[in-house]
Amino acid sequence: MGNWLRNLAFSIVFYGGSVPIVLGAPIAAMFGKKVIRPYCMGWAGFGVWCARHIMGIRLAIEGQQVAGPALYAAKHQSMFETMALARALGTPAIVMKQELARIPIWGWATQQYGIILVDREASAAALRRMMREAGEALAEGRSILIFPEGTRVPPGETPPLRSGFAGLYRALKLPVVPVALDSGLVWPRKGRKRPGTVTFRFAAPVPPGLKRDEVETIVHGAINALEPPAPS
Repeated sequence: MGNWLRNLAFSIVFYGGSVPIVLGAPIAAMFGKKVIRPYCMGWAGFGVWCARHIMGIRLAIEGQQVAGPALYAAKHQSMFETMALARALGTPAIVMKQELARIPIWGWATQQYGIILVDREASAAALRRMMREAGEALAEGRSILIFPEGTRVPPGETPPLRSGFAGLYRALKLPVVPVALDSGLVWPRKGRKRPGTVTFRFAAPVPPGLKRDEVETIVHGAINALEPPAPS
């Protein structure tokens, strides 16, 4: 019953509070990136605060970020890392599915923030646009955050990396920092959240210039470092 009440309180406070924040995002976006980016980070901070103080979800960080812009490739299990990683990396350019940019008003606001849209069809035009948007982010001194497996997955699942990751890695010539995490253990995609500790593990940076199969093998293994071992 206690955890049920926690979930109810979290839903009321976080989702109820997010409605006016989301509705206000287009207004903030009208004043440019210097306003919309702190505005979005404020919402992310609000979400992390709710997770910590209502749900009892704490964050432990292992390893270190690199100095300067980098390509961060992270596991994706819940909404939690979308908020917490964005804050930790300081308004990074986040690689998002093109479908999210089609949401009326909100999609326009996210593009004002400076995201990178990825097209699942991976057409040549879409790839060129993705590289252009990534280049603009780097020119501003921002890192790039990508969830290379493409979607949220429950703990234990390790799907292959999508092709967009290799394209960014090859084009940007940046070090890649893999990020393993286990948020799905306390914030499942379906079902009730529960108190606990989420670990973000920043692995050693992978240098640019490796062959595709080599970098994908290293990154795939590193972002899944916190996954339970397969049964023997």
